[in-house]
Amino acid sequence: MAQIVPEGRRRDPNLEHPSEFLPGDPLNWLAHVLLSESTIEFRLGNLLADLVRGDARAVMPIEFVRGAARHKAIDAFTDAHPIVHASRARVAARHRRFSGVLIDIFYDYCLARRWGDFVAEPLPSFTARFYAEAAAHPLDLPPAARATLDRIVQHDLLGQYARIEGVENSLRRVSGYIAKRWQRDYQLEAGAQDLLLQEAEFAGDFAEFFPQLQQHVAKLSHNAH
Repeated sequence: MAQIVPEGRRRDPNLEHPSEFLPGDPLNWLAHVLLSESTIEFRLGNLLADLVRGDARAVMPIEFVRGAARHKAIDAFTDAHPIVHASRARVAARHRRFSGVLIDIFYDYCLARRWGDFVAEPLPSFTARFYAEAAAHPLDLPPAARATLDRIVQHDLLGQYARIEGVENSLRRVSGYIAKRWQRDYQLEAGAQDLLLQEAEFAGDFAEFFPQLQQHVAKLSHNAH
């Protein structure tokens, strides 16, 4: 999960988090929703933390604020993990600068493809239930957060991760945002080929990493109650 910075900056783009640079773009949304406590407010906070900050977050329900804190904790654990670093190193050199973005999305692909290994409820049922709960409990979100949530629900952007086309679409949207910022087309959607060429290796990394993340999150929930 690497923040992308323009050329000439000294920050290592492969070891930071991308969401501040790419607000609202699809990264590891599916994992954030899954690794939440049961209330819809908590799940929305975990999902939309990067789009609801400062004064806007301060007036949100306490469960939303707790969910946003969980989002930050998940990102910190992931960013520091050596397995994630190993996955980033697998990304082809032409896209290595954006390896954090690609691995965020690749890992959600791995989660969606192997959903049954981690969750008893089928993925389509899980996403449909989340969408229904989000619709039934409208929050007064900032415009960007509301637009993002509406787009997720309307286009089933959580379910899309189970298909390689969904990965390509996600990366294409990220590329579009980067192109607007830097006037350069990095064509990150081509990075989906990195996933296909090394799918077994990425899946192995994810299968080793994700249970550790689940355990970390379970400890956070236990300590909070």
